[in-house]
Amino acid sequence: MTATLDTATLHDCRDAFVATLQALATENQDIVAVVNDSVGSSKLGGFRDAFPQRLINVGIAEQNMVGVGAGLANGGKIPFVCAAAPFLTGRALEQIKADVAYSEANVKLVGISSGLAYGELGATHHSIEDFAWIRALPNVPVIAPADRHETIAAVTWAATHQGGCFLRLSRVGVPDLLPPGHVFTLGRANLLREGLDVTLIANGTLTHRALRAADLLAKQGIFARVLNMASVRPIDTKAIIAAAQETGAILTCEEHTLFGGLGSAVAEVVVDHSPVPMKRLGVPGIFAPTGPANFLLDEFGMSVEAIAKSAVELIQRKA
Repeated sequence: MTATLDTATLHDCRDAFVATLQALATENQDIVAVVNDSVGSSKLGGFRDAFPQRLINVGIAEQNMVGVGAGLANGGKIPFVCAAAPFLTGRALEQIKADVAYSEANVKLVGISSGLAYGELGATHHSIEDFAWIRALPNVPVIAPADRHETIAAVTWAATHQGGCFLRLSRVGVPDLLPPGHVFTLGRANLLREGLDVTLIANGTLTHRALRAADLLAKQGIFARVLNMASVRPIDTKAIIAAAQETGAILTCEEHTLFGGLGSAVAEVVVDHSPVPMKRLGVPGIFAPTGPANFLLDEFGMSVEAIAKSAVELIQRKA
């Protein structure tokens, strides 16, 4: 398929998340929300007003928040535990490991404002390690939707999935990529564009940049395959192997450190099954500085033009 890209309108995936959660909660009284004094940043004000007894605000106590979520799950509820991604995954990692992953609790972890979205607040608020931390744990699928339609689909899937999961949502506006009514399938990539010269793999806020980079490459006579890899764990091994064998080169782009994230997950599949030239774009193992998220992505070599340039350089290595 070839995805259509409307860059004229940008959407905050948090809006899609809360609208979907509220609609699901209307139909299922077991759905509850647990937050860490983050009703505003999670945009859950409407949920609180509609279901005042089903939103639990534990205050700035992330470890306790995950524990409360696990307790609610043990009592038969379906908790969506929502917090800023750096604090949910960083402060409460032990509770996520023991209370959710090890206990196989039915807790939906929702990391809000992930990646570099809190750009002006600096390194303490960047969430560029969360893929690596959560991906290392069993029993917790890691999911980073690319647009509002995939967010709706992923939240809908999470509500019926029996077990924990981690949804990574940004506050940075992104254009629509996938069609309305899209159905999320865990462990399956979306082929957004056909191509046999190189494969671009991205997720979250980087997917639309990868697709636009493919448009630039097409003008140079280079036809790039574009995969939206929302499911980081489990990952679509079949799609990655096919990309390696059919295009001979893979470029990954992620709003995350280069260590342990999407690029690392793809590289693990490539080295095990079909080694080909590969390059990973991301934050190069440093504390990212202060600045707007889109500016920082550009600075780390992930502007549309820089992605296209990296793809050309990678193709030259195929020979």
